[in-house]
Amino acid sequence: MALPLSDFPTIDASLNAVSAALLVLGYLSIRRKRIMAHKCFMLSAFGCSLIFLGCYLWYHAHAGVKRFPGHGISRPIYFALLGTHTVLAAAVPFLVVITLYFALRARFSRHKKIARWTLPIWLYVSVTGVLVYWILFRLYAVK
Repeated sequence: MALPLSDFPTIDASLNAVSAALLVLGYLSIRRKRIMAHKCFMLSAFGCSLIFLGCYLWYHAHAGVKRFPGHGISRPIYFALLGTHTVLAAAVPFLVVITLYFALRARFSRHKKIARWTLPIWLYVSVTGVLVYWILFRLYAVK
């Protein structure tokens, strides 16, 4: 049984939220020197983000773009959020793959250097993805 197309934005937001939680747990684990837990959380975040990307591309290939219906001050605020989210989201796959590459090759000094950039950007994109969904599909939802 196929999922209705209208379910995909909620699925995408949920995957973003789970990714954000896994990223935080991964960060907290490495700060506590729990390396195996860190690895599990970060690989889970990566997998979750891959599933998100597949769902996101599927949805937009079939549904197109949803326009922002807001007016006034909400419009520039929304587009500033969306703009930073979109630009940084384009960088995340490259940053994540490079960071993961260094970790899996046990090149931890290089992994740590790039992870200091990757984590906050990836976390920002995951959290703002949920905010964009909430604004577009909940705050301005047609009842």
